[in-house]
Amino acid sequence: MDRRKFLKNAIWFIPAAGLFRRFLKDAYAKPGNGRYDPNHHLYGMGIDIDKCIGCGLCIEACKKENNVPKEPFFCRTWVERYVIRKDGSVTVESIEAQKGKPRAKPEETDILRSFFVPKLCNQCANPPCVQVCPVGATFPTEDGVVLVDSKRCIGCRYCIQACPYGARYLHPETRTADKCTFCYHRVVKGLLPACVEVCPTQARVFGDLKSMASRLVRFTRMNKIHVLKPHLNTEPKVYYADLDGEVR
Repeated sequence: MDRRKFLKNAIWFIPAAGLFRRFLKDAYAKPGNGRYDPNHHLYGMGIDIDKCIGCGLCIEACKKENNVPKEPFFCRTWVERYVIRKDGSVTVESIEAQKGKPRAKPEETDILRSFFVPKLCNQCANPPCVQVCPVGATFPTEDGVVLVDSKRCIGCRYCIQACPYGARYLHPETRTADKCTFCYHRVVKGLLPACVEVCPTQARVFGDLKSMASRLVRFTRMNKIHVLKPHLNTEPKVYYADLDGEVR
């Protein structure tokens, strides 16, 4: 492609940066017709560490619902197992990556604490991924979810590098950025994210932060809440109850 043709395409491409966002607004937020209005909601998720048993059902449900590749290194959500020993050493491993592989079992007498930590996109209020995207393919919705327009994404990986939570990956088939969306296609229909729906211990709590009747609002009020990497000021909307200080 010569320089003139490249510049011509760029002129048409850049104004299209807001089309997908406007499409979502038109599709779900038309006043007076009873459709979903994102301005009335603000979504978040709570994680109760003490309730997670590391069963991995959330990972499987997410992959099936969102057509995520089966390989363990492609995940919209994953679960890490933390083993804290009496000598202060900490071992962290992904239960998805370890599936089907022999795992060294530490001596029980040496273990101070062992627990599971589900992780996913934190749907930041100040998302670094949005700031670095050169074509506006990554954007926040009015109801607090960060989405990716795969038709605009050019696969530059800037957002993947910028995410401090390691929650993004490049889809091997589309060659575009992919990540957790809180199953936005389900949420706007009044359904729960797939990972929340299948959790057998209700370790994941999803809700609307603008609704005082929301389970999530009650969860944040009744528990000691932590967020990952608070020093980065990304203002995550994934809240952990009784998170151990060793978790990063």
